[in-house]
Amino acid sequence: MPLRQQLASFFDVFTAGILLALGMGLVAPCQGNTAIFFDGLTNTAIILLFFLYGAKLSRQSVIKGLLNWRLQAIVLGFTFIFFPLVVPLLRPLFEPMVGAALYSGLLYVACLPSTVQSSIAFTSVAGGNIPAAVCSASVSSLLGVILTPFLVSLLFAIDAENNTAVGLDSILQICYQILLPFLLGQLSRPWLRLWVERHRALISWNDKGTIWLVVYTAFSNATAQGYWQHLHAMQLLWLVLACTLLLLLTFAATFGTSRLLGFPREDRITIVFCGSKKSLAVGAPMMLAIFGSLDNNLLLPLMVFHQVQLMLCAYLARRWSKHKP
Repeated sequence: MPLRQQLASFFDVFTAGILLALGMGLVAPCQGNTAIFFDGLTNTAIILLFFLYGAKLSRQSVIKGLLNWRLQAIVLGFTFIFFPLVVPLLRPLFEPMVGAALYSGLLYVACLPSTVQSSIAFTSVAGGNIPAAVCSASVSSLLGVILTPFLVSLLFAIDAENNTAVGLDSILQICYQILLPFLLGQLSRPWLRLWVERHRALISWNDKGTIWLVVYTAFSNATAQGYWQHLHAMQLLWLVLACTLLLLLTFAATFGTSRLLGFPREDRITIVFCGSKKSLAVGAPMMLAIFGSLDNNLLLPLMVFHQVQLMLCAYLARRWSKHKP
């Protein structure tokens, strides 16, 4: 199957699963003992997710890709510096649009690492530098395990109205739910490498299934707490617009900066796709580890940003693929 069809198939299945989990959380929320079971299942799935991510991440490919240090520095700079600076600067615009609670979700989005699979796929379709994209996405996710909790602590401390802090309990939660499984996965890579390579499809389903579990659990809690009764349709529309504006601004900044610095076309494409995206696959499980619970005011902006970036990146990839040299 051609790569473009694989990409479309993955997004169709993944998006359909998210919508199904969302709908189930609205009409058939888990409650009582069932909710306790799903909470435990979700926590287990998150631990397995980061263990397998550690097992499949090749240190050799990361080291090789880092040789193109200028490109990697720009991608990481946009992911972990540009976003966390721009979103607070745009608070006078975004907060009146979506409200203080959903603006907190945009802050959380700003702290996350880049995506892995879709960044690489879009770069490939558009004719970009694929090895550099593999490295950028992998290093971004690796650093995100450490930098995302730090950035969340910093931004949410500044944004004191959230009354949210990353304290010792949260740090310990991150260690046993994310860092420890990831490190164990890396240590076990010599024994698991061949198994991981033979079962990439199974691991991909685990990645998607974990997100579906997180979405279903979060939306079930929201339904039980009456969250949706307080969310207006206009807030959701303004949230889509805010995410679109943020992504378009990042597209312009990544493309303009890479062109100004004289990067070739292939590298510019990689910088745009890897430096502008945020990971739902990492962000949703990490939310549970950092905050100890799933907050729909944080999850909803992440889900909206995820869908917006898929649509706009797909458009860019198709456009650039038609002008391959």
